[in-house]
Amino acid sequence: MAKSALLKSSLAKKYWMALTGLFLCLFLAGHLAGNLQLIFSDALHFNQYALFMTTNPAVKLLSYLTYISILFHAIDGIMLTVQNRAARPIGYAKNNAAANSAWASRNMAVLGTLILVFIVTHMVNFWAVMHFDEKMPLQTISIDMQGQKQDFYLTTDGGYIPVGQVNDNGLVIKNRTEFFDGMANIKVKEGYKDLHKITVAFFQDPQTGLIATILYVLAMAVLSFHLLHGFASAFQTMGVNNPTYSPIIKGFGKGFAIIVPLLFAIIPIYIHFFLKA
Repeated sequence: MAKSALLKSSLAKKYWMALTGLFLCLFLAGHLAGNLQLIFSDALHFNQYALFMTTNPAVKLLSYLTYISILFHAIDGIMLTVQNRAARPIGYAKNNAAANSAWASRNMAVLGTLILVFIVTHMVNFWAVMHFDEKMPLQTISIDMQGQKQDFYLTTDGGYIPVGQVNDNGLVIKNRTEFFDGMANIKVKEGYKDLHKITVAFFQDPQTGLIATILYVLAMAVLSFHLLHGFASAFQTMGVNNPTYSPIIKGFGKGFAIIVPLLFAIIPIYIHFFLKA
């Protein structure tokens, strides 16, 4: 009975919304730090980050926790919205909602739904490609060899493998990243999936790149409005309502809600308009 109440009561749902929301804020900060390498670093460092994020056991565990939190946060939000509307099926005769609450707080369900749509499409375009696309390219680099350009695969041990050696001279690629001696069937080296190339191509595509950039920026604007209400509301739900700390939390929340989405939005703008492919 207690367990059922913990999951079904309105108060419990608000607690779960707060906890998952704050955890997802931590995820946003970490994800932003990694993605900013698209601006402030090079392809190799970004691909090293992508490899770490998809192979490190602790990070993979956190990733699963993130997926669960997103689903729980979305479902919990829908249930709360339905529950609140069911509790008040008939609107007030005079309703001046704008005078009593911020626009974002009145439209959290709509904002959250738009963000969920963005997350799904974002994962299809990048996460799914990184994990499942058999045609995911490996990172290569062109080096001038006595006046002639030669392409090499970069390997995780800091080495190079001439592209021409693969297949033609006994080396084969297995598991999409591993170089094997075809004769002895022994793993020789491992390469980097080129997520940097995939990302740049996505936002620089001549036909769809500009549209993708605009939609990404709009999604970050939606995220900003969602965070403007959600961040401070989460702490309030958790009972942090102190005259000393509440203004600090609200101020930090507003800064977080503006700066984090803004930095995310700058990344595709930089790639589309300023990065040389």
